[in-house]
Amino acid sequence: MKKNDIILIAIIMLFALIGFGGVSLYFSGSMKDAEAVVYLDGKEYGRYPLKQEKVIEIKQENGDYNLIQIGNGKADIIDASCPDRICVKHRSISKRGESIVCLPNKIVVEIKNGVESEVDGSTN
Repeated sequence: MKKNDIILIAIIMLFALIGFGGVSLYFSGSMKDAEAVVYLDGKEYGRYPLKQEKVIEIKQENGDYNLIQIGNGKADIIDASCPDRICVKHRSISKRGESIVCLPNKIVVEIKNGVESEVDGSTN
């Protein structure tokens, strides 16, 4: 290898490291602001940062309840009193715009701020 080849490889490696560092900073910076917003019957119940470990129990006057687990960058409904339990079977959410809805109990968990979701699909 010639001296110019080594210099070229070093420059390419430097640009790759700078690009990787920039992407890492972008994603880590946007995740620190990500929060789960919980709505009960259309009204905001609370906002919880995704980086903070927490289990929220929402009990309603009629006996309905939901357990929401937040932490490790994700939000999930882990238990609910609704008959179909679709909200419990839903995967964890972590990206801006994603949501979990418990229709019988009128609860919505939505991610605000944070990393934007990828495109699900497209039409031509």
